[in-house]
Amino acid sequence: MNKKTIAVLTVFLSLVIDQISKIYVKLHMRIGDEYAYIGDWARIHFVENEGMAFGMSFGEGLGKFALTIFRIIAVAIITYFLVQQIKNKKSSKGFIFALSLILTGAVGNIIDSIFYGQIFSESTTTQIASLFPAHGYAGWFHGRVVDMFYFPMFKGVLPDWIPFFGGKYFEFFQFIFNVADACITVGVFIILIFQKQFLNEKETPKQERIISSENNVS
Repeated sequence: MNKKTIAVLTVFLSLVIDQISKIYVKLHMRIGDEYAYIGDWARIHFVENEGMAFGMSFGEGLGKFALTIFRIIAVAIITYFLVQQIKNKKSSKGFIFALSLILTGAVGNIIDSIFYGQIFSESTTTQIASLFPAHGYAGWFHGRVVDMFYFPMFKGVLPDWIPFFGGKYFEFFQFIFNVADACITVGVFIILIFQKQFLNEKETPKQERIISSENNVS
């Protein structure tokens, strides 16, 4: 499988999974609804936020619009860089895969921000949203991002003997996220973990030319 195919399939399949999961949750759950699917520590929990990752909010109004514009610019930059890396014979398929995941994550949440306010009605604690209502719940570029994956592996009060945090309530993992957030996180981790390997693969042809020139000189 060539690098272009890897990039296209990664972006397409990840984006489809991201949007299908969000649309399903939006059309079948109320805000705050949840159900467990692995014991009690892995849950689907429906929340919406104004655009930041992992359930965090950036703010409404101008702040929301600015965040969406920033994301669009970031997507354009990442797309350009990804295309250049696909053309670059030195770049590895693993690096292309990681960049494609990051691009998918950014695009997935941009779709929510741009379109969801217009194509969905309001989701509340008492009302499930409908698709293509007469009037959406927000204007273009002001839609809220749908989050649903929640992993509260530990919830409780920490022992008193723990410095600074002893006796305080603690929850791990408290963040709620979506497929797009997961794509960005996995992509970044792949680059961080394998950065030396990616760099070595890029440098190998150059090193071979240096060795070859030294041999010719000798």
